[in-house]
Amino acid sequence: QVHLVESGGGLVQPGGSLRLSCAASESLFAINVMGWYRQAPGNQRELVARITSDGDTNYADSVKGRFTISRDNARNTGTLQMNRLKPEDTAVYYCNAVLQRGNVIWGGYWGQGTQVTVSS
Repeated sequence: QVHLVESGGGLVQPGGSLRLSCAASESLFAINVMGWYRQAPGNQRELVARITSDGDTNYADSVKGRFTISRDNARNTGTLQMNRLKPEDTAVYYCNAVLQRGNVIWGGYWGQGTQVTVSS
């Protein structure tokens, strides 16, 4: 069964950086559209960034200018570069992707989540 695998979370001081990655577990599947979401305790899960199959991006206002979403089609991976991190960025981050196998679109999949903690 294909699934998404996340990596890159951890503990960082305010102003620091982290790089999150997301990849399909099976190489036959490519990422069509990918989004990164986050959920802090007591909050709803919110969309942080999104990238389309054509490379168009959009961001939540709270992260514009600090986060960059990108994709590497050759490696079938997606990345969220997080710079100038703030304590309010602390959350569990989830990738979500529409996968593609050949010309066939498969349903959306969620990564397992990775904890990002920004603290002194």
